[in-house]
Amino acid sequence: MMQFSENWLRTFVNPPLDSAALAHLLTMAGLEVEETRPVAPSFTGVIVAQIIETEKHPNADKLKLCKVDAGAGELLQIVCGAPNAAVGMKVPCAKAGAKLPGDFAIKAAKLRGVESFGMLCSARELGLSDDHAGLLPLPENAPVGADIRAYLDLDDTCFEIKLTPNRADCLSLTGVAREVAALTGAPFTPAPLTLIPPVTGVRRAIALDAPEACPRYCGRIIGGVNARAQTPGWMKDRLQRSGIRAIHALVDITNYVMLELGQPLHVFDNTRLSGAIHVRLPHPGETLLLLNGQIVEPAPDTLLIADETRALALAGIMGGEESGVSLETTEVFLESAFFAPEAVAGKARACGFASDASHRFERGVDFQLQRPAIERATQLILDICGGMPGPVEEARSDENLPRRDEVRLRPARARQVLGIDLDDDAMRDLLERVHLKVRDLAVELRVTPPAFRFDIDIEEDLIEEIARLHGYDNIPAPVPQAGLSMLAASESSRTDWDVRHLLAGRGFQEVVNFAFVEEAWERDFRGNANPIRLANPIASQMSVMRSSLIPGLIANLASNRKRQQNRVRLFETGRCFLRRETPGGKNSAAPGFDQPRRLAALAAGPVLPEQWGETARPVDFHDLKGDLETLFAPRPLGFEPLAAPALHPGRAAAVLLDGRRIGVIGEIHPRWVQYYELGSAPVVFEVDLDAALAASRPESGEISRMPAVLRDLALVVPVTVSAERTLNALREAAPEIVREIDLFDVYQGQGIEPGHKSLAFRIFMQDTLRTLEDAEVDETISGLLRHIEHAVGGRLRT
Repeated sequence: MMQFSENWLRTFVNPPLDSAALAHLLTMAGLEVEETRPVAPSFTGVIVAQIIETEKHPNADKLKLCKVDAGAGELLQIVCGAPNAAVGMKVPCAKAGAKLPGDFAIKAAKLRGVESFGMLCSARELGLSDDHAGLLPLPENAPVGADIRAYLDLDDTCFEIKLTPNRADCLSLTGVAREVAALTGAPFTPAPLTLIPPVTGVRRAIALDAPEACPRYCGRIIGGVNARAQTPGWMKDRLQRSGIRAIHALVDITNYVMLELGQPLHVFDNTRLSGAIHVRLPHPGETLLLLNGQIVEPAPDTLLIADETRALALAGIMGGEESGVSLETTEVFLESAFFAPEAVAGKARACGFASDASHRFERGVDFQLQRPAIERATQLILDICGGMPGPVEEARSDENLPRRDEVRLRPARARQVLGIDLDDDAMRDLLERVHLKVRDLAVELRVTPPAFRFDIDIEEDLIEEIARLHGYDNIPAPVPQAGLSMLAASESSRTDWDVRHLLAGRGFQEVVNFAFVEEAWERDFRGNANPIRLANPIASQMSVMRSSLIPGLIANLASNRKRQQNRVRLFETGRCFLRRETPGGKNSAAPGFDQPRRLAALAAGPVLPEQWGETARPVDFHDLKGDLETLFAPRPLGFEPLAAPALHPGRAAAVLLDGRRIGVIGEIHPRWVQYYELGSAPVVFEVDLDAALAASRPESGEISRMPAVLRDLALVVPVTVSAERTLNALREAAPEIVREIDLFDVYQGQGIEPGHKSLAFRIFMQDTLRTLEDAEVDETISGLLRHIEHAVGGRLRT
């Protein structure tokens, strides 16, 4: 993220574009402007004024009568209640007729019987900050009568750019300005850089003990500085509008140069250093107290800045407290170095914080910028804090500095990829605008990226640059034209869309949950003590991968319950994540993973929405079972008792299709209903999505014109025999004339011996060619009874 003031940017490049057009230009060039906001809200009629006289209000203890010079020749009388109002103070003054933020109009009025012809303003009253402890003090040199918006440069806009990691060159005003100049053709004016001649010969030796991590390090001693000097208002404003808090002049200058040029700097108190500066790796057990108060023990591969006796700073990340500057500092050692991105990447995060310096170094800083940056910072220190600079000491390892090799670009290839007719000269011009050196070899171009571009390594990078600079809006998007043929629609399968819309048609709403969930959900609902854990979860409550969709639906239900939603019907399709079992059946140390697709649904509350035509009834197992059977129809499903951690014992079943288990259905266990505050117990099912997507091909059959015969059979079977098993036994023995067999009653009680139950079935019989005879029907019923007696131990109820 890069935040900056638009007015500051326009000191480098000033294209004829307003703020909105400039934001659009940057966004379309790949520098996404995430937000623009005015520095101050709209107000008018506020000027710089000086308090000439003050006296106590005759009718109020906490009010003062102020005589104010507003630059009009006559003194204004203004009643003021600010405790810091004092003679000689310069403050913002809203004269009568002014309008403050919120369209608040200032009028001449009497306050406690005394006339007041304006208002002296605090920062909050101007919308500049929340500070309302007193009047906003202005510098002594503020010109009386000047418009406060112009004097404080308030007609400004803060830009916030969301940069991709490859564009570290735009983490500075110079970098953004280069882009704007290249995109608009407006002239680019770089920051003023002057070589500062040494006044003293004081220097400190530098040793690169880890040159592959730090191939260039510059340092300079500046003596006689005044650390108590005030940071200029213009610098404070630019820092604050860039999201950096002003601290004191020496630190503010290093932050300012970092924002201006993109080179992070650090300033040490030179009197606290001993001997040469070493850029090295840490010693075993070495610790460092950082500027943020944190004590760290650097990892063995963390680069340090040290002197002859101790570590001073985490290189490219943060300085140490014991060598930092303070208001008592009179001599500083100014550091400007290049640290290799791989030497800094991830180190700040490993310590539990982030810094502006590490953000830049781990993405890549211009490795030729260290000398200009130290000269720029030196000039600002001399201008603001005074001092006597020594010579710049530089240590360099040329063989470890990044190389900038030529990259081949074939213009014909670029035209083919982009689909635009751009000639070679136009491509060369676009690339040279962004300071790429281009060499023409007739059939191809050879391009050398500058030191500040770490993102150009291959031909595709150059093609992307051409597209970006040419303008994505300028690349035509013709409608593709091709001959298309309609694909055959299979009757033996369905699409995800078909299944989802079928469930939506039955009153369910689709949800999409994260695939990573709380570890407690896996333990509670799956009995899974060894879930698949994430190495780097985005949150502590999202630390494992789900092995079931049901916990996510339970969380959705709990959220809806808290919002007084009584009737909830949800479904979700998605992948679950399971450890792949070895042939022995146990999970090995690294067995791999399966990612089956599942379909789950949940119903809670009333079966139907509240209405006058039906009596309210809570949803139960059989309601959701009907939805599931409708989803799979005309394929019949089987069900058998099941014990599962998430489900109510006795109200749960495994779902079978063609004898193969494809899922579960049941009521949530009362323990989890109470623990997760679900209210009434919801009913859920979860099945393999692939099973739901399969479909049986429709088959036509002849419709009989012959009369049908209905017979009811009441069978007494042991209670251990399920109705489904009995029904399947009847269907196995049924001859061709039996078209349907349906269960319509289950009874236990008086007249039925203990340990048994009565199941009543309706037998529908019909032939397509002839009327059935009684003897044939009776023989069919007798055959069914004989088979039931043999298969399940049942008999006809008498």
